[in-house]
Amino acid sequence: MTKPKILLQLDADAQPSVFDSVVAIDAGVDHLLRHQGIRADNVRELVHGAIFTRGPADLHSTALFVGGSDVAAGEAVFAEIERTFFGPMRVSVMLDPAGANTTAAAAVLAAAKHVPLAGATALVLASTGPVGQRVVRLLARAGAQVRAVSRSQARAQEVCDAVAKQVAGAELSAFGATSHAEVGAAIEGCQIVIAAGAPGVELLAETTRRQAAGLRVAIDLNAVPPAGLAGVGVMDKAVEKDGVVCYGAIGVGGTKMKIHKAAIQRLFASNDQLLDAEQLFEIGQSL
Repeated sequence: MTKPKILLQLDADAQPSVFDSVVAIDAGVDHLLRHQGIRADNVRELVHGAIFTRGPADLHSTALFVGGSDVAAGEAVFAEIERTFFGPMRVSVMLDPAGANTTAAAAVLAAAKHVPLAGATALVLASTGPVGQRVVRLLARAGAQVRAVSRSQARAQEVCDAVAKQVAGAELSAFGATSHAEVGAAIEGCQIVIAAGAPGVELLAETTRRQAAGLRVAIDLNAVPPAGLAGVGVMDKAVEKDGVVCYGAIGVGGTKMKIHKAAIQRLFASNDQLLDAEQLFEIGQSL
């Protein structure tokens, strides 16, 4: 007899994410167990409850989802979960706090539809945020030359250094930009620009985008006016403007949702999967 599919939603926040809960239910989970206030120092007993209640042959029917708005806390929980497993006593786990992994995967997949990533030059604005860091990582892993931009060049360099440790041979450079002129200098020679900044902050002027020679794809992941990439509409999906294919946050959001649901379903295919940004990107490639 097949066991029902149980998903433990582990959230660092005071209340578990309703968004993540709805997506899990729509993805076909039979039972959703929601836990809040989860940290690396209190997750171990929950993991034990997940792995010791079913025999190894049935553990593929139990899975964990690590979410919440605190990305650093989510990463620490994910790492602690992996350390808790031993031998066959493990279940599959997906990491997507603040939707950072699924959003980054969807953005890079959108760019890949129009520009071969290997050998391309890509600019990532607000590269130090949770989504920006993952966009840099996924682009670098795909073979792109990535320019990480932040208001502080030192912080952008920290992102580059962290990604270089994770991606062998990554081609990365850090830029500090506090003006449209400095962003304009950084974007020269780029085929791709992805803005992953905070809501309501314009990172690239429309005139600068129009003047960027060779730019082919512009992706804005900010859904709150004003746009991160001026002139790119939140609903834009592969809309050509001045010779550049443009995507807004909702234009990318459909793919993000498909990846999220497909990944939840994939968790129950076996009991040994660890789904981070790279694995979610691969799932998106298969859709």
